[in-house]
Amino acid sequence: MNESAAPALREPTEKEIRLVIAASSAGTVFEWYDFFIYGTLAGLIGAAFFPSGNETLQLLLVWAGFAVGFGFRPLGAILFGFLGDRWGRKYTFLITVTLMGIATAGVGMIPSAASIGIAAPIIVIGFRILQGLALGGEYGGAAIYVAEHAPPERRGFYTSFIQASVVGGFVLSIAVVLACRFVIPEDDFAEWGWRVPFLLSIVLLGISLWMRLKLNESPVFQLMKAQGKTAANPFTESFSYPGNKKRIFVALFGITGVLTTIWYTAFFSGLSFLRGPMRMEEQLVELILFAAGLIAMSFYIVVGRWSDRVGRKKPIVVGALLTLLLLFPIFWGLGQFANPGLAAAARENPVVVAGSQCTTDPFAELFDREQTACGKVLETLTASGVRYSVEPASALSVTVAGDPIAIADEWLDDSGARRDGMIAALERHGFAFARQSPPLVNIIGILALLLVLGGLSALTYGSVAALLTEMFPPQIRYSSMSIPYHIGAGYLGGFLPLIAGIIVARTGDVYAGLWYTWAVVAFGVVVAWWGLPGGPPKDFEDNA
Repeated sequence: MNESAAPALREPTEKEIRLVIAASSAGTVFEWYDFFIYGTLAGLIGAAFFPSGNETLQLLLVWAGFAVGFGFRPLGAILFGFLGDRWGRKYTFLITVTLMGIATAGVGMIPSAASIGIAAPIIVIGFRILQGLALGGEYGGAAIYVAEHAPPERRGFYTSFIQASVVGGFVLSIAVVLACRFVIPEDDFAEWGWRVPFLLSIVLLGISLWMRLKLNESPVFQLMKAQGKTAANPFTESFSYPGNKKRIFVALFGITGVLTTIWYTAFFSGLSFLRGPMRMEEQLVELILFAAGLIAMSFYIVVGRWSDRVGRKKPIVVGALLTLLLLFPIFWGLGQFANPGLAAAARENPVVVAGSQCTTDPFAELFDREQTACGKVLETLTASGVRYSVEPASALSVTVAGDPIAIADEWLDDSGARRDGMIAALERHGFAFARQSPPLVNIIGILALLLVLGGLSALTYGSVAALLTEMFPPQIRYSSMSIPYHIGAGYLGGFLPLIAGIIVARTGDVYAGLWYTWAVVAFGVVVAWWGLPGGPPKDFEDNA
């Protein structure tokens, strides 16, 4: 068919747009639920599939498995981006949601490492790879599908529901975990009940497929196909199209690198920080994160709508700059509200470790390396959330406010004895290691600070689906936006818990991992300032 005979681009009706937004957003919620349930249940997954006598190593192995899924997202973006630009938007994200649901349910069926040994973590990693591949194709498909149905003047508003749905997946994962904890006794939940949220993925998959099968193909793709303008090889054309290399660079570092590190710091680092070193009651943390996420979902819609008036660049740059200013103060405040006794004890009774070779090796056990005596002490302090300073000395010693702690011989051979003995000694100096349930005013303070983090995330994320759609030509749009998005989200964001955890383990400072987020955002805001178009939103043809 020649171009003159091609059908005109039909504007979708309001009813069609509502169905598009609802089905795409619901599918996105379910798919991100599948991906996030792993991180929400990190502690129990570690005990089941990555058991270790070393708490720090066990958690790092869980985050390594988390990172593996993210590491395969760019490959999924290439594969499903190719299919989305060749076959269409609708059928491609039907495939991705099916793959994700099957892989997530599979994790819930794997026997523990106690039953099948090393095969358990290997199978877990295999399913995480499938999840990463699926997620690499999901976001681009859903975002483009909604954007290509939306009128230009409301594109930021309509696509912001996709961004809010990512948070919705996190909120749903916490809601399901809370419901399971309420119904299943604590010991049973730790033993087998944690598998239920994974198995629920089959139900969510059925709902998502039912909703998405009711959709029609994107009108923009239908028109391109009718005109014979679909790309022959979307992957190679993404890098050969004039100006696209710069656009991909900006999308990777100036958009995705910023939004993804802020997002995972706000939600996953916040969750891990409060449950881990701050030692808050786990269900209380989950309730607070659930409330914060639920409220914060509306922020993304507000920002998306705002970007339709002021442009996409302004919210991203403002959010990134505010993050650089507020990131550390927010987490200092969280620590003060969550465990004031621990924070006060650390100020009033400084811990000093003296010795030789005073560095930690968090992977010593994994690679059968011998941890130094000083390194063992530092690892125990770090796992307990205790800040310390290190001084060189010929003999190992630990002092609290100048008072020496006697280091028993068995501490250096038995990690459990070392942890119990160190905690008992520190508790005598005012440190609080029992699970914390802060007073209501502190809980309100924690919620408020998490909402500030959610607001920063919304500023840098709320308008992104519209922005990425407008940055790239329609015939290679699925590939061109998915590749930088999932490289950034997969490596810069997905590896954040692991990298931050290693930084904390090496430094002994529970706040030191935030420097990773700060550095990525600082570089990203420079790229965004330089590379993003300012002013009111424009379609690709007007931006090019």
